[in-house]
Amino acid sequence: MRHGKTPTTGSTLPGRAKGLHLADDGRAQAEAVAIRLAELPKVDAIYASPLERTRETAAPIAKARGLKVQIDRGLLECDFGGWTGSQLKDLMKLPEWRTVQRYPSGFRFPDGESFTEMQTRMTGAVACLVERHRGGVVVVVSHADPIKAAVADALGTHLDMFQRIVVSPCSVSAVAYGSGGPAVLTVNHTTGTLADLKVS
Repeated sequence: MRHGKTPTTGSTLPGRAKGLHLADDGRAQAEAVAIRLAELPKVDAIYASPLERTRETAAPIAKARGLKVQIDRGLLECDFGGWTGSQLKDLMKLPEWRTVQRYPSGFRFPDGESFTEMQTRMTGAVACLVERHRGGVVVVVSHADPIKAAVADALGTHLDMFQRIVVSPCSVSAVAYGSGGPAVLTVNHTTGTLADLKVS
């Protein structure tokens, strides 16, 4: 799941900058999603990226389940390099923005990470968690682009299509990993019950 809203959601590209906490709306979202996830029969582990906004989103889920939030650096936001902290309205005016949207597999952020590296890192982290908790249910709290990249990989969709996937703040995207490959159960789930998430 993606972290909840922050004061900069939708206006700024915060990247990996430290010190960004959930807004009041984001804290309410985290509490609400913890209630929704309580409908699942079990949760074996909860992981979050090291950034404050993901840890704060994971905290109420962990509290409700009596679990500890475990930190995994593989779940970090993309390293936006020189674009970190920039206003989205300014970035959208750059000629590179079209590449970010249409050909992300060919783009590297200045002094930062490429989308391909980000996807490889995220899917590698997920694969490690799948192996560690085989047959279990794991909640992973990360960021929009890494989640979209992981969902695209699970769908067998090329990275250049990943911008077509929507991952809203505090939304749940669920993937079942089995011997026959991944099965995407839901994407950008923001309301209603999660109790019926299963491979049919």
